[in-house]
Amino acid sequence: MSANKGILGKIQEYSIPLIAGVFAALFAANSAPEWYHHVVHGTMLPGSILGHEITLHFVINDLFMVLFFGIAAKEITDAILPGGSLNPPSKAINPLLGTLGGVVGPVGVFFLLVHMLFDGEPNYAEVANGWGVPTATDIALAWLVARLVFGAKHPAVNFLLLLAVADDAIGLGIIAVFYPDPAHLPAPVMLLFTLGGMVASLVMRKQGVRSWVPYVVIGGGLSWLGLILAHLHPALALVFIVPFLPAERVQMGLIAEEEDVGATTAIGHGHSPLEAFEHFFKAFVDYGLFFFAFANAGVAFANMGALTWIILASLVVGKTVGIFLMSFLGKLVGFPLPSGMDLKALTVAGLVAGLGLTVALFVAGEAYPSEALQGEAKMGALFSGAVFVLAIVVGKVLRIEKVTE
Repeated sequence: MSANKGILGKIQEYSIPLIAGVFAALFAANSAPEWYHHVVHGTMLPGSILGHEITLHFVINDLFMVLFFGIAAKEITDAILPGGSLNPPSKAINPLLGTLGGVVGPVGVFFLLVHMLFDGEPNYAEVANGWGVPTATDIALAWLVARLVFGAKHPAVNFLLLLAVADDAIGLGIIAVFYPDPAHLPAPVMLLFTLGGMVASLVMRKQGVRSWVPYVVIGGGLSWLGLILAHLHPALALVFIVPFLPAERVQMGLIAEEEDVGATTAIGHGHSPLEAFEHFFKAFVDYGLFFFAFANAGVAFANMGALTWIILASLVVGKTVGIFLMSFLGKLVGFPLPSGMDLKALTVAGLVAGLGLTVALFVAGEAYPSEALQGEAKMGALFSGAVFVLAIVVGKVLRIEKVTE
């Protein structure tokens, strides 16, 4: 039994399901494209949810990924708690500045290269419309690579995690504002439901609710409803709720109090609701990432062109340089990097953020109606997966020391 647990632990630790899903999607999309499209985008059940057909793509991206981002939010919340690498919360300012660099840098590189290679061309404006593609970071793969390079307990992991969540939030906002679905324009007033979920979670917290279930069901449900009705991506629903879950020690934002370390949750294992939430869903999320990769990484190999290399350079060079410069500037003006994180680790973290892959593929599909340009852009996003190996090699060259405890 212990041997089996060890094997399963390694499968989770190295995100084998996620990696397997990427290869399965690529194989299916190129060997049986019609079957792949039917499986991913075909209707699974009759009816719809708020106007959205119930497909594998919807179930994974709009429902399952809520839990993934919830687990990511838990890790960030842990880091902000007393003793965490991002405590006091002012330490979170540096990775947020890095997030800004991780958006501005790729956009700058993108426009520079587009101007150099397409200025005067009749399709210049059409090509330039894809500036949002390299702003994306594949948080699932980036989190995996960060743990492989730095070790699970290195402060750079939480730095990158906060940066990636904020980066994806900006990326989803870019899609809503600059690449909207004409039939579903943003409706910001509906975010009042999300605000209602946060208020409900705060009230439950103040009333001493010691189970994660009401927070996720009531608070998370309202948050999800607000986002989807606002025509924004609902995957971030729990990011607004998880910080309200009681922890052993909480001292951040709206909430400042000491918790009972030994409190037992209604559904849990003798620790805080925040920890119980992660424990309950972690394995389900880790293995479910196979289906996330399968539903999103299926890109048919297309002809490569100038746009392929523009997207790739914007992701790899733009992210690395943009994040490094903005975080280094933050350090100079008084917003330090997390304790234990140096400039070498910052360089590698910036490089890891260049993993656009599945998220960049999604944005490319929204930005380019033209199949030719879309194909070139998606190949650039696909090639950014090479950062997986590159970051490990650079980490070895820079002698990044892993922190596992």
